[in-house]
Amino acid sequence: METLKIFSARLKMLRKERRIYQREMGDLLGVTLQHYQKIEHGDVNISILTLCALARYFEVSTDYLLGLTEDRPSPQGGAVPGGGPLP
Repeated sequence: METLKIFSARLKMLRKERRIYQREMGDLLGVTLQHYQKIEHGDVNISILTLCALARYFEVSTDYLLGLTEDRPSPQGGAVPGGGPLP
């Protein structure tokens, strides 16, 4: 799976785990709903600053978002191999 597809899938998964609507994510990033949907569907690239903002917001690494690692931080701050849902 290519990086953009992995990123899109992980972004969607993280958003759904937190029960956040796409419109809310667009507002958070300062983009329209349609633009956020394109991000989540892998139709557009994002800036490094946006990538960093998403990683901070979801408390994961940029490497995790990009599919470069399967390790996802636990709520206590340690890495959990393969990840797991945030509470």
